Amino acid sequence: MNPQALVPLPGPQAQRWAMLCHYASFCWFFAPLIGNVLGPLIVWQLKKDMDPFVDQQGKEALNFQITYSIAMMVCGVLAWVFIGFPLMALASLVALVLVVIAGIRANAGEAYRYPLCIRLVK
Repeated sequence: MNPQALVPLPGPQAQRWAMLCHYASFCWFFAPLIGNVLGPLIVWQLKKDMDPFVDQQGKEALNFQITYSIAMMVCGVLAWVFIGFPLMALASLVALVLVVIAGIRANAGEAYRYPLCIRLVK
């Protein structure tokens, strides 16, 4: 038996807020270095009590953005030996793709878990 079949789909409003939790990381364009964490944090804090799906996806988005920020700091240190710049570009591209996939899945009502993510917020 498929365990996903027993879990009811979240409502359309919960799906949209869960998607926004992931896409709020694009606040990085407005506040570099902190916007990618603050965006999901604010959306999650405002809407986490609305639906368990929004709570779960908000935590997932926040954890991924914290992991991404740590990776970018490490790449910044490695930039002194010139390997950090290509790693920054690669990490940014991977993060962009994963955030878009997560947002699409959340909007469809599917729970998404980022790969290689440090889960600090539980």
